[in-house]
Amino acid sequence: MTAALNELKPVLVFDSGIGGLTVLREARVLMPERGFIYIADDAGFPYGGWEEQALKERIIGLFAKLLDEHDPEVCIIACNTAFTLVGADLRAAFPQMTFVGTVPAIKPAAERTRSGLVSVLATPGTVKRAYTRDLIQSFAQQCHVRLVGSENLARMAEAYIRGDVVSDEAVLSEIDQCFVEKDGSKTDIVVLACTHYPFMANVFRRLAPWPVDWLDPAEAIARRARSLVPHVADAVHPDNFDFAVFTSGNPDFATRRLMQGFGLKA
Repeated sequence: MTAALNELKPVLVFDSGIGGLTVLREARVLMPERGFIYIADDAGFPYGGWEEQALKERIIGLFAKLLDEHDPEVCIIACNTAFTLVGADLRAAFPQMTFVGTVPAIKPAAERTRSGLVSVLATPGTVKRAYTRDLIQSFAQQCHVRLVGSENLARMAEAYIRGDVVSDEAVLSEIDQCFVEKDGSKTDIVVLACTHYPFMANVFRRLAPWPVDWLDPAEAIARRARSLVPHVADAVHPDNFDFAVFTSGNPDFATRRLMQGFGLKA
């Protein structure tokens, strides 16, 4: 049966800034029949330095409004810091909604590593989260996992995505702790545990002291979302979605231009 346009609910993608576009890009490939709404909490960016309870209250409060306004089919939380902190609370607060989370890709890293040396490049908030430690305990006990919490890399990535110049020295100072040599072996996988970071993957590759696999979870997140979103036969892509909302209400020109490049109205 052909569905009417208004029967196709949108997919909502949420991030602290514009890093979640890495996930949106993959999700659109897998769900071409769906409209997308991208939510950037740029007024709260970056999340890494927030006090946990205050951040929980902020995100739950935002979603109370977002779900009421947009009624999405599914919500993708394209932010490790947010989901590892408040994912369970969101599901408890809004049991009628399906949430797809983003967590550090520690399990696939542990499965792929040959050297047994894995690093997780994340924000300070993700590094200190019990959720992250539990993932290591559950899936990577046989590995040496180094957690690297970068204070500045998310901000650098935001600037880089917008076209600003970021110095090699500044980037290297944020990632150099990822590279470990131990008993004749070297780190061979770095988990990109912030959705902003894949935008800088080419810079990371160029500056790395040796080749490693930079593990980007965006495709896996998109596949999970696709598995939870009903396929609608003969659906026509709706034209009333595909826009971005910024909580500051005031994205700059470079950000608006970037959104247009991703097919989103800002």
